[in-house]
Amino acid sequence: MTQNKDQRKHTTLPGSAEAERPGEDAIAAYLRKHPDFFVDRAELLQGMTPPSQWSGDTVVDMQRYMMESLRGEIAGLRDCANEVIETSRANLATQSRTHASVLLMIAAQDVAALIRAITDDLPILLDVDVCLLSVEPGPNLELMIGGIGRLRGGDVDRFIGPGRDVSLLREMADDGMIFGAGAGLVRSAALARVRCGEQGQVGMLAFGSRRDGAFHPRQGTELLRFLSRVVEACLCRLISVAPGRPD
Repeated sequence: MTQNKDQRKHTTLPGSAEAERPGEDAIAAYLRKHPDFFVDRAELLQGMTPPSQWSGDTVVDMQRYMMESLRGEIAGLRDCANEVIETSRANLATQSRTHASVLLMIAAQDVAALIRAITDDLPILLDVDVCLLSVEPGPNLELMIGGIGRLRGGDVDRFIGPGRDVSLLREMADDGMIFGAGAGLVRSAALARVRCGEQGQVGMLAFGSRRDGAFHPRQGTELLRFLSRVVEACLCRLISVAPGRPD
C-alpha cells in the first residue's frame, strides 16, 4: 500500500531520534498552556522567520512584535552610546580644566601667588564655588602670608580620615573651619590631603560647591589626587626659596 505525501511526512521509525522529538501539535499545545514563554526569551523571536502577511482579527502580529523588540534594543543601544559620548566629553573638559589649573600653579613665583591662584583662579577654572588651602600647625608655613586657612592639629585626619588622601562629600555642613567665610555657600565638597614639606606638616586642599551632590563617593578621584600632588610640589619648591623661611 502506498502512502501519500502528508502521511510520509509524519511517519517516523520507532526508536529513531525523530520519533523522540515533539511534534508540531505538541509544541503548539505547550505554547497555549504557557503563553508567557517568550516573555523572558525574546531572543528566540529574533531568530524566527515571520510570515509575510497576517490576516484576521484574532491573530497576534508576530512580525510586529519582533520589530518592536528590535526597535527597543536599538533605542537602548543608542541611549547607551549617547551616555558614553556625553561622559567622555565631560571627562575631557574636566581634564582640560585640570591641566590649565596645574599650569597656573606651576607659574606661581612665590607662595602668595600660589595661594591667589588656588583661591581666586581655580574656582573659575574648575567650575566650583570655593577653593581653599588650609594647614595644620607646623614650622613651614607659620610665617607665610595670609590666605592660607588654619587648621587644628589632627583636623586633616578628622575631615578626610586617617590613612586616606581624598574624601568626597555629597552633603556638607561647614562651621567655617574648612571654607572660612565661604562656608555658608558650600553644600557639597571634595577634600584632598596635602603634605607641606619634609617636616611632616600636613594641609588640606578643599573644593566646595553650592550644588547638592556636586561631589559624591562614586566619582573618580584621580584628577583631585593629581592636583593635590601638584600643590605639594609647588609648596615644597616655593617654601625652600622663600625669604625668612624658618630653619
